[in-house]
Amino acid sequence: MTKPLSIDLRERLVSAVEGGMSRRSAAERFGVAVSTAIKWVDRWRQAGHVRPRRQGGDKRSHRIEAHAGEILALVEATADITLGEIARHLDETHGLRVAPSTVWRLLDRHGMTFKKNRARQRTAAR
Repeated sequence: MTKPLSIDLRERLVSAVEGGMSRRSAAERFGVAVSTAIKWVDRWRQAGHVRPRRQGGDKRSHRIEAHAGEILALVEATADITLGEIARHLDETHGLRVAPSTVWRLLDRHGMTFKKNRARQRTAAR
């Protein structure tokens, strides 16, 4: 992910707009997109600063984490259940549509690991 542009640049652009320059002209002068200039000036006027927001991070795991206890109990009760079956169960019982990879990330966060199958190990050794 790219780094946010400097606060100095942001402040100079906002100062130019506050000094009477249009946002479009300021964007061209400072070499940023017009939409960026609009967002920076709006942020300045609403929040009183131009610091960038935090980047990245998890924004949606709370949806599946709400059902973590049920999922972990389901895995405990049915040892050979697949990720797809868990995803289908969530869709059928709660209307929560998630990908199997989302289920895997939940299990990984809770310390569940992939257990290697002895039959699979025997075929790989040949």
